[in-house]
Amino acid sequence: MVYRVFVEKKKELAQEAKALLGEARDLLGIKNLTDVRVINRYDAENITPELFDYAKRTVFSEPQLDIVSDSIEINGKCFAVEFLPGQFDQRADSAAQCIQIISQGERPLIRTAKIYILIGDITDADAQRIKKYVINPVEAREASLEKPETLAVKYDIPTEVRTLDGFIELDRSGLEDFVKKYGLAMDADDIAFCQDYFKSEHRDPTITEIRMIDTYWSDHCRHTTFLTVIDSVKFEDELLQSAYDEYLAVRKELGRTKPICLMDLATIAVKYLKKHGKLDRLDESEEINACTVKIDVEVDGVTEPWLLLFKNETHNHPTEIEPFGGAATCIGGAIRDPLSGRSYVYGAMRVTGAADPLKPIDETIKGKLPQRKIVTTAAAGYSSYGNQIGLATGIVDEIYHPGYAAKRMEIGAVIAATPAENVRREVPAPGDIVILLGGSTGRDGCGGATGSSKSHTVESLESCGAEVQKGNAPEERKLQRLFRNKEACLMIKRCNDFGAGGVSVAIGELADGLEIDLNAVPKKYEGLDGTELAISESQERMAVVVEPHNVDAFLALANKENLQAVPVAKVQAEPRLIMNWNGKKIVDISREFLNSNGADKHIDITPEAPALKEKEISGSFAENYSALASDLNICSKRGLSERFDSTIGAGTVLMPFGGKHQLTPIQAMVQKISVEKKHTDDCSLMAFGYNPFVTEQSPYHGAYLAVIESVCKLIASGAEFKDVYLTFQEYFERPGKDGKRWGQPLAALLGAFKAQMELGIGSIGGKDSMSGSFENLDVPPTLVSMLFFSFAVTTEKTSSIVSPEFKSAGHKVVFIAPEKDENGLPKTDSLIDVFSRVTGLLRSGKAVACYTPGMGGIAEAVMKMAFGNGIGFEYSKDITLEKIFGLSYAGFILELANGAEETGTLLGHTNDSGCISLNGESIALSKLLGIYENKLESVYSCNIKNAGKGAENFSYETVERKAPAIKVAKPRVLIPAFPGTNCEYDSAKAVRDAGAEPEIIVINNLSADGISRSVEKFADELRSSQMIFIPGGFSGGDEPDGSGKFITAFFRNAAIKEGVTNLLENRDGLMCGICNGFQALIKLGLVPYGKIIDTDENCPTLTFNTIARHQSRIVRTRISSNKSPWLALTQVGDIYSVPISHGEGRFLASDELIAKLAANGQIATQYVDLDGNASNDIHFNPNDSVCAIEGITSPDGRVFGKMGHSERIGKGLYKNVPGDYNIRMFEAAVKYFK
Repeated sequence: MVYRVFVEKKKELAQEAKALLGEARDLLGIKNLTDVRVINRYDAENITPELFDYAKRTVFSEPQLDIVSDSIEINGKCFAVEFLPGQFDQRADSAAQCIQIISQGERPLIRTAKIYILIGDITDADAQRIKKYVINPVEAREASLEKPETLAVKYDIPTEVRTLDGFIELDRSGLEDFVKKYGLAMDADDIAFCQDYFKSEHRDPTITEIRMIDTYWSDHCRHTTFLTVIDSVKFEDELLQSAYDEYLAVRKELGRTKPICLMDLATIAVKYLKKHGKLDRLDESEEINACTVKIDVEVDGVTEPWLLLFKNETHNHPTEIEPFGGAATCIGGAIRDPLSGRSYVYGAMRVTGAADPLKPIDETIKGKLPQRKIVTTAAAGYSSYGNQIGLATGIVDEIYHPGYAAKRMEIGAVIAATPAENVRREVPAPGDIVILLGGSTGRDGCGGATGSSKSHTVESLESCGAEVQKGNAPEERKLQRLFRNKEACLMIKRCNDFGAGGVSVAIGELADGLEIDLNAVPKKYEGLDGTELAISESQERMAVVVEPHNVDAFLALANKENLQAVPVAKVQAEPRLIMNWNGKKIVDISREFLNSNGADKHIDITPEAPALKEKEISGSFAENYSALASDLNICSKRGLSERFDSTIGAGTVLMPFGGKHQLTPIQAMVQKISVEKKHTDDCSLMAFGYNPFVTEQSPYHGAYLAVIESVCKLIASGAEFKDVYLTFQEYFERPGKDGKRWGQPLAALLGAFKAQMELGIGSIGGKDSMSGSFENLDVPPTLVSMLFFSFAVTTEKTSSIVSPEFKSAGHKVVFIAPEKDENGLPKTDSLIDVFSRVTGLLRSGKAVACYTPGMGGIAEAVMKMAFGNGIGFEYSKDITLEKIFGLSYAGFILELANGAEETGTLLGHTNDSGCISLNGESIALSKLLGIYENKLESVYSCNIKNAGKGAENFSYETVERKAPAIKVAKPRVLIPAFPGTNCEYDSAKAVRDAGAEPEIIVINNLSADGISRSVEKFADELRSSQMIFIPGGFSGGDEPDGSGKFITAFFRNAAIKEGVTNLLENRDGLMCGICNGFQALIKLGLVPYGKIIDTDENCPTLTFNTIARHQSRIVRTRISSNKSPWLALTQVGDIYSVPISHGEGRFLASDELIAKLAANGQIATQYVDLDGNASNDIHFNPNDSVCAIEGITSPDGRVFGKMGHSERIGKGLYKNVPGDYNIRMFEAAVKYFK
């Protein structure tokens, strides 16, 4: 029987409905729409009536927030939306998992839908426009309002794949028709090449073989455009000609005999530099992983050999058509490359390209989603995924150019590290076993690689929905954990991640000879045929090669991490790729043929001469500054960036925005190398460079300056010009056979080649995408330089890092720049000398802030440096408007310390005027900031007005505290890790550093038996533990519709509930929860009541932030009560800075309850402003909590819940946001037991 329930947010909390109402009225212009209701519908089967009834109030809803009903009143135009069959529905999946945790039985079937009710005097046409706005047909469809008889889907079970009879007999015309009929990415030459191969095999291919070959040879997988043979190049100018001649000379010196192609040009500088001994830290292997360099890391005073890995990835096409899933799997795909190198990924950067998101929706190109919809939904997707798996995203930026309306640019770049001793790389031997790890296979993502390799039209977009993968972040986090386990890593001889091409590529590239059993590949649902199993790009999967005797041990380690793992293939001696399905061989292809990458392609290229124009400056000083602040590419992206967790991992050296106001954006992402249990002061830096407006005029100059800009950003952040490595992201229009269009990537790569040769640094990786076209519109030429820097032990420490915000009034500010050559590019010797001078000034303390100008020149740099601490600036009288507002790449602006000798050109002085001025003309920083932050406020909100009323400072001094009856020298702390938990490492490290003994227990819910064993183990461990620490994260992906439900389902188990009660009531134990853990504590009743209860509508709760998105920044919190043992080392009135990162941190409670909590000293901490006063201002109270409450306790204080991540502490962190970060709560907890 199917059971159904409807869940609707209470009117005052219905943020999603309010947002849609606003968008429909303001963006779609439907002014007669007066109200919108959004209702979540849950259907459940294979569940008892009693369990369903219990789940209504504990899983599907929360009594404090929701209205639950068995039927709904439809008081307007109504429609329902559900995911397409085969698309991953995290809400349904998490609900089913939650219910299984409660029942410890079989997992029920759950299906969800969202019902929209539109109220007002609107027409059917209006309703259709809203429906079109809400439903992306690539991933969702309109759902029936009727309840189905069953949720079980009856699949047609395929038994065989089709052999393409007559294929080897087709003539040229027939082959061309074949390519069109099957929508292949390959061309007629490729298919003819295939035909010749199968003729030699004396058989027709199966459809699986053709689909697989099409994937293998796609531009996305094998870079076929970059490998096209360049037969001739005819230049129109000396600059490109001389660079090309130098390239030919390098080829000759290296003895290169392979054909000239873009790939050769892109990689030859590294080969040259390596030959000349300049890339001695490069780590090379046959494995196709991320870029890898050898570094030395000082861990607790001992120097260890480590590997630093980095990778950039694009998901332009998937994000264009399904922004949430496309962007989510962009970062997912990027992560799994260094992950497959057996490293722990700890940092990420996101750089995207879009057209103007402020344009009216009715100007959207036919066949496209509105730019606003793309940019906001993609940001939600990428941040959701990255936040859940525990990546500190240090820089988020979006570049705007009209050409990106052709196809969006979605770049994710990640950085990772691992001890070198954890990595074993060996060639797989016959008999070795391939294990598939992680998620199951579905229809999602079939043909993703080929879809991403095509330029698109209105018609092609109608049929490429299946090409979009969906991400399941909690599954990815499990992979992260397993690959941090040295024991598991040392069993792996070779590894590959599942991305483009699915099984056929991920497993197919592990060894020359393989036999794959497709029947062993785990499926999400029945009905998949052999072709789909072979090429599906379902996410969160890894393929590892292990020796036969290690199979069982590896499977056991995977199970310990709650990960599915299955042997699916065996390495063979014969170099052929064989796939068996249903007892038949459906793929049997020679490795030599697969590796051919298809028929050779040839092109003649005729690049246009660079035509770089000087930037024209007109208007007054104030007018130029106002225009600059409102420029889409200069204005604030804080509302975009702050939805990305920037502090997880407790390694963030520079926050994305610095100064006491957190407004000065950093230029390089800086994070400590992630060490699980010990400590280091070594850190990695990462920066990017790119200007589309320079690159579209001259791809050569644009690429050269992209390299220069990315390096300069590192130097400006305190790095030394030493051991610098590059990775490029190339993105160009579809070149076709047009020699002029081919000239753009050629010119860009020549510029990048020249920059690498001049500076002596190499691009050791990269990603090319050559499909940035839609109808007659093309993306701008794009070569983004992303740069990673590894430190030498003796010089590169967190102490060397410098942030860009002005530090104080009364300081001189100077500008240092290199000499330029006749082409307007910096002279290399002069530039390297400037690097050395800047580093010397920063290291000696003679300069206290530094910024290298970018797209907005000196003006942008000074403005952004001023915002962070609200420090004014006066330019020197002889500085011209052309100098201020023109481009100044490769220059450096330095704020000198008091007494430092003047050097370079005096740019001006900092002051306390609150203005930026030149020769008596000034503009207030407050005015500039208003323009700067308001430009994208309607798209990426950051300055909303909170709903809360004024807040008072609570104060409750504790005279004495109860001590535990039994003392413990080293208390044990139990830390449960649920699906979606991501703060367990930081939490364990914090309590270990405080003197306790942490024990992380991974909750296994792969089966009913796994849940039972997890309950038993946790209950058993609890008996010998003194504390429970529920860490932060996204339990079950923050689903269904709200956080903490996974955790509460587990703790309501009778055995766990009894153990917790015993710990608190009989053994004087302690319990704390941070962020997601706090959400669990309050929804269990442990705070403020001190025991697990069934909460009702009168209980306090935590709900979605009023700003309706994730918030990540530093907040200031005041100790309001030190009653809790956790706060015994603080004084009432003390103020601590703390990183927050949450989407559901808004504390709600009645006035009466708050009065009681305050009187009993249970309000522990409050959000406060710069003056130390409780505040409802969004800049200080990030979630709009009632009375600015950040943390509360149980009646006796022994259970403590707080939103801020007090476990994210360490030496040298958050250097650009001053404050005291160590609340010493873990130290106090340990002391409590002594």
